Amino acid sequence: MGEEEQHQNSTESFMAMKAGLGQAIEVISSLISLSHSIKVFSVKWQLIRKKLEELNSGLMAAENCDSSQNTQVFSGLIPSVLVTANECHNLARSCADLSYSGKLLMQSDLDVMIARFDSHVKNLSGIYSAGILSHGFAIVVSRPGLGAGKDDMRFYIRDLLTRMKIGDIEMKRQALVNLYQVVDEDERYAKLVVEVGGIVNVLVGFLDSPEMEIQEEASKIVSLLSGFDLYKGVLVGAGIIGPLVRVLENGSELGKEGAARCLQRLTVNSDNAWSVSAHGGVTALLKICSSGEFGGELIGLACALLRNLVGVEEIKRFIVEEGAISTFIKLARSRDEIVQINSMEFLQNMASGDDSVRQMVVREGGVRALVRVLDPKSSTSSKTREVALRAIENLCFSSQSCINMLMNFGFINQLFFLLRNGEASVQELALKVTFRLCSASEEAKKAMGDAGFMPELLKLLDAKSYEVREMATEALSSLVSVPKNRKRFVQDDRNVGFLLQLLDQEDGISGNKKLLLSILMSLTNCNSGRRKIASSGYLKNIEKLAEAEVYDAKKLVRKLSTNRFRSILSGFWHS
Repeated sequence: MGEEEQHQNSTESFMAMKAGLGQAIEVISSLISLSHSIKVFSVKWQLIRKKLEELNSGLMAAENCDSSQNTQVFSGLIPSVLVTANECHNLARSCADLSYSGKLLMQSDLDVMIARFDSHVKNLSGIYSAGILSHGFAIVVSRPGLGAGKDDMRFYIRDLLTRMKIGDIEMKRQALVNLYQVVDEDERYAKLVVEVGGIVNVLVGFLDSPEMEIQEEASKIVSLLSGFDLYKGVLVGAGIIGPLVRVLENGSELGKEGAARCLQRLTVNSDNAWSVSAHGGVTALLKICSSGEFGGELIGLACALLRNLVGVEEIKRFIVEEGAISTFIKLARSRDEIVQINSMEFLQNMASGDDSVRQMVVREGGVRALVRVLDPKSSTSSKTREVALRAIENLCFSSQSCINMLMNFGFINQLFFLLRNGEASVQELALKVTFRLCSASEEAKKAMGDAGFMPELLKLLDAKSYEVREMATEALSSLVSVPKNRKRFVQDDRNVGFLLQLLDQEDGISGNKKLLLSILMSLTNCNSGRRKIASSGYLKNIEKLAEAEVYDAKKLVRKLSTNRFRSILSGFWHS
């Protein structure tokens, strides 16, 4: 046979194969459509339809083959597919018209169809797996537009499923990339992923893939799905926890991130926390945090996941026994903000309500590490400083020894800096910590008076926020209870005048009246304080309150009217 004749035969065979593919796709598409109208043997027809859709998607991918080298591969497959599809079409018509002769015979015939279509799908899968049909020849089914109907969206998802099942590595990877994109951009696709049988199981299987790219893309998708509460049970039911833990142990950094994020969302339920622990997840997470090999994103996710797990007491004890406290104190010194924040929050969770763990945190150097985060010279973000302040408040105010340690590490000066210069959220938290510290230690109150807290608290007494005004007033009231602080406070005439002026303001009277009067009462314990209050132009404000039968105001006036101040005030105050 001459070269020209061989080329002609090859071309004719290629065209015949293309025509056969087109015919098979047309027949199968028609059969899928017809199957939706069948009301009998619904379970069997659902199985058949699933196989038809997988087969159809695979054949459509092959239809774009532009090389005659694949002709021989399909020469046997296409005719057999057509024979099966035509026979199935006859059965479908009989079921739709209810013209079949017997139920048992029809059930048997349908079982045969299921087995034959399953065989065709496996044969096509074998072609792809062997790399005979390159992904370069496979058409890409266009993603449905924004206004697409559910059927079009489902068809697209089923096409991606087929590619994930029968494609070569690159085709699988690209199908996963496309699936991630649609689920990430449109949550309706997430519902379809769960509804379309087999996809979740395929994704779970891919988590154990030796191909890192496949594993990474699968972990990203299941991480997205775990963000929907409705689908968490589906993922757990598909046996996802074990494969996710194996990704934490052996996967790439990107794969580990997806696995950790997914597990974090799943372990809000303590039952799942047990499952993670049972598969060795705690050990894998501690290794990630202690190895120093990974970036802040992964370590942050590992910390967040461990925070969920320590809600189970037995897991918490295991973590402590593994030496995790010292590991996370080291991470609290990290320059990576995500690592710092998550490690400090983890230490808080571990020590919450557990004095033995709290003491361990203190003993291992946790207090110094937290105070360092607040250093004004550092470039630490406001968010990180907020977390450090909360951790200090939760860990250090329950014992005098911890408070003394804080003071020795320079915490008072750092707290003052944040109260004066911090952003609004940090300043408010610093005020709360100031208030707590005032209530916890006499030595701290003396040190805070020396550091200049009182003028800063005074500025906050007329803040817009009632909570801020209340905390500032209570903190100031606590500070002026110390004789040394009282003397310092009254040295500035403006301080006393400002307090008296606030009593004349409506919101001051209704909100912090009692606390303001308490501060003034404390100030009368020193001679200069009594003298400045009595001689102030705002004294009339106290008199008005006393006339209104405000008990604390009457008490203050009586204090001022004793001895040499008696002549300043009207005698009726003795009533």
